[in-house]
Amino acid sequence: QGQAQTGPGVTSLFSPAVTSEQIEHLHRRFKQLSQDQLTIRKENFDSIPDLEFNPIRGKIVHAFFDKRNLRQESDGLADEINFEDFLTIMSYFRPIEMNMDEEQLDRFRKEKLKFLFHMYDSDHDGKITLQEYRNVVEELLSGNPHLEKESARSIADGAMMEAASICVGQMGPDQVYEGITFEDFLKMWQGIDIETKMHVRFLNVDTIAHCY
Repeated sequence: QGQAQTGPGVTSLFSPAVTSEQIEHLHRRFKQLSQDQLTIRKENFDSIPDLEFNPIRGKIVHAFFDKRNLRQESDGLADEINFEDFLTIMSYFRPIEMNMDEEQLDRFRKEKLKFLFHMYDSDHDGKITLQEYRNVVEELLSGNPHLEKESARSIADGAMMEAASICVGQMGPDQVYEGITFEDFLKMWQGIDIETKMHVRFLNVDTIAHCY
């Protein structure tokens, strides 16, 4: 009893290089979060003290229950997640493997960016408005104690304008920009090393979750 279940549905989320010891490690973290229950609910994340100070804490927790990230057909949020769901989410943050070919790396990168896209797309409509994008950037910057609010606002404005220049380009006076699609999002992150910058650490009881 208490052993992590490592059947096909679990191990297929990771490469064969992932050891049973690593799965057991994640299972121990799952049990800590769930308080030895079979599922985790949103309130269980309140037991992570350092996560309380993350400026996008709500978005990180939300992402764990987003059915799009759980690879379910339906939309919306799950009320609770089990261990296999937990591993599904953690699979988005697995590191690059040296034996990955170009096609695997491309798919790996797109999976990570899709997860990040869902964090920005909070209304689940498949698009991120420029204002939504600006708001997330400002939220991220708000966690920097050395940055004045006005400076954070200016940087967020600049990020929004840069996103607009990449995604919108030249538009006619009668055109309305409906929002950043996933294809636009891929363009915006082109050349940025998301593979190593995006991670979640579940190394001890006082967990910190990071999303860059």
